[in-house]
Amino acid sequence: MFRGVTHINLDAKGRIAFPSRYRERLSGLCDGNLVVTVDRDHCLLVYPLPEWEHIEQKLVRLPSLNPTARRLQRLLIGHATECQLDGNGRILLPGPLREFAALEKRTVLIGQGNKFELWDEDIWTRRRDEWLEEAAAAEDLPGDLESLSL
Repeated sequence: MFRGVTHINLDAKGRIAFPSRYRERLSGLCDGNLVVTVDRDHCLLVYPLPEWEHIEQKLVRLPSLNPTARRLQRLLIGHATECQLDGNGRILLPGPLREFAALEKRTVLIGQGNKFELWDEDIWTRRRDEWLEEAAAAEDLPGDLESLSL
């Protein structure tokens, strides 16, 4: 499981270094083979290769004549890029993916269980604050969250 928020820098070549606490786990799970793709929230999703393969299989099975499913396939599969952790625990993020997520020097890596989200730090801070305000104003929880106790 990947969890937590980590502020990391994107270097001049477009590489990010994964925190050392994740490197051993990534090495064991996928031998450092990752897949990076876009997300509808304009961040990047970073999956260990075996996790991505499960997602990709589900996406491929969606009905291609359904316009919504087809758009999702185009976005997620079309932008999916394999990346390999180097000896220093870094991956090179392709330019189009960096551009999509508006990644500058300061980024935020967020563990999401089976994957990571990678955000530009300023965009993450704005969105996080918006979500916190929305949560504070919300009166009703969806039915499947009502039994959740935090």
